[in-house]
Amino acid sequence: MRDERRKSSCSNSSAGFTLVEILLVMVIIGVLASVVVVNFAGKGTEARINATRSSIAAICTAIDVYEIEVGRYPSNLQDLTVGVDGKPPYLRGGVPTDSWGNAFSIENPGANYLVKSPGPDGQLGSEDDITSFTN
Repeated sequence: MRDERRKSSCSNSSAGFTLVEILLVMVIIGVLASVVVVNFAGKGTEARINATRSSIAAICTAIDVYEIEVGRYPSNLQDLTVGVDGKPPYLRGGVPTDSWGNAFSIENPGANYLVKSPGPDGQLGSEDDITSFTN
């Protein structure tokens, strides 16, 4: 009977985690989480800018193909959403928007066109505008 008491009292005292062990694990998880947050902070804006630059590059390619096939540059970006001479549209699904939902614009339609995004603030003519390079 003594052996049975020892077994039951020993197994109960060593089961589970102590409060110190649980706190230590929580601190370690907290430190790791803070390192991850610091490393990824600000990357969302950078990713949106890069995505907008990719969209501008696609629009510029569509403008160049339009010019080669039609013989002139489009007067606005809406011209790229309509096929010419039975060909599919140069931009499918309409004119894309930038990563913030703003419409792109085109300046100087012609050989030296400039495609612009208003950028994060949504207003053209500010410092954060994202533009294409002129041809």
